[in-house]
Amino acid sequence: MTGKINDQLFSAHEHALEQEQSCPQCGAELVIRNSKRGPFLGCSGYPECDYIKSLNHNDGHVVKYLGKPCPDCGDELLLRQGRYGMFIGCAGYPDCQHIESPEKKAEDTKLTCPQCGKGHLMERKSRYGKLFYACDQYPGCRFAVNNKPVAGQCQACGFGLLIEKKLASGVKYQCADRKCHAYQD
Repeated sequence: MTGKINDQLFSAHEHALEQEQSCPQCGAELVIRNSKRGPFLGCSGYPECDYIKSLNHNDGHVVKYLGKPCPDCGDELLLRQGRYGMFIGCAGYPDCQHIESPEKKAEDTKLTCPQCGKGHLMERKSRYGKLFYACDQYPGCRFAVNNKPVAGQCQACGFGLLIEKKLASGVKYQCADRKCHAYQD
C-alpha cells in the first residue's frame, strides 16, 4: 500500500499554532511552551513579565445553559464539564469567578454524634465518590463511619450508635465503636 502523505495537513497544523500575538501586559511576543499540565502561551519577556495563557481547552466546556442569573454579577449560570467533573459557573468568566457545585447538599441523618454529643451525622461523599457519614462539627469532632448509621445502643459496650452491615446472610447491625464491633440481634 503506497500513498503520498499530504504535507498540507502538517503545515496547516503548524500555522494554526503560529499565531502572531503580543503580550497584553508588556507587548512582547508570546511563545508556545510546555508544562506538565499541557501547552501554554507564555511571554518571551519572562521572568520580567509572567503572563501565561493556557492552550488546553478541555477545561470548562459548556454542557447546558441553566437560565438562572449569577448571584455575583447577574450574568447567566452554565453547567460545565471540567477536569474534576461537573460544576456550575458564570457565563461572565473570567471577569466573574462564581462557581457552585451541582451536587445535592449533604443529607442530615437526624442522628446525634455519639462522640461529641453536639453535632449530627451527615451523609458525605469522599473525593473518590464513596458515601460515608460524619459529624457536622468537623474539624472539632472527627467521628466518621463508612456504613449507614442506625439509632440504637450496643448491647456489649453501651455505645450509642449502630451501623448497618450488608452481608451474604442478610442485613446485620454492628456497634459503631472501633474498639467493640459486636453484632446485635
